[in-house]
Amino acid sequence: MNFKNLFKPEAIAHAHCDLPCGVYDPAQAKIEALSIKATMEKYAASSDADFKSRAVAIKEERSELVKHHLWVLWTDYFKPNHFEAYPQLHVLFNEATKLAGAGGTKGSNDVAVAEKLITKIDEIAEIFWATKK
Repeated sequence: MNFKNLFKPEAIAHAHCDLPCGVYDPAQAKIEALSIKATMEKYAASSDADFKSRAVAIKEERSELVKHHLWVLWTDYFKPNHFEAYPQLHVLFNEATKLAGAGGTKGSNDVAVAEKLITKIDEIAEIFWATKK
């Protein structure tokens, strides 16, 4: 056994910030969600198969980014006192991340699904900004 491999990590974890930086904003998730909606609208308006294929790939990538940004807020920013003050917060995050997942924008080209996702992000943002006061 090689000695230097003895302390080599088996997995490398990635985080929003290693400090933590304390810089959080639901706008990151919303920008990606708005991009998803616009991509879906362009998908629906196009008859070009290559364009539609690229649009789906972009929409799925952006859906993953929405989930990432929401998870960072959910797990890193919000603390137990926030969840006590806003008991609906866990449900909002769960619903929003599912709306960005395979059963939502990642697996659908329906603009209405993207609109629901944006609405959920807005609800989370309202609570976020209330906690910053």
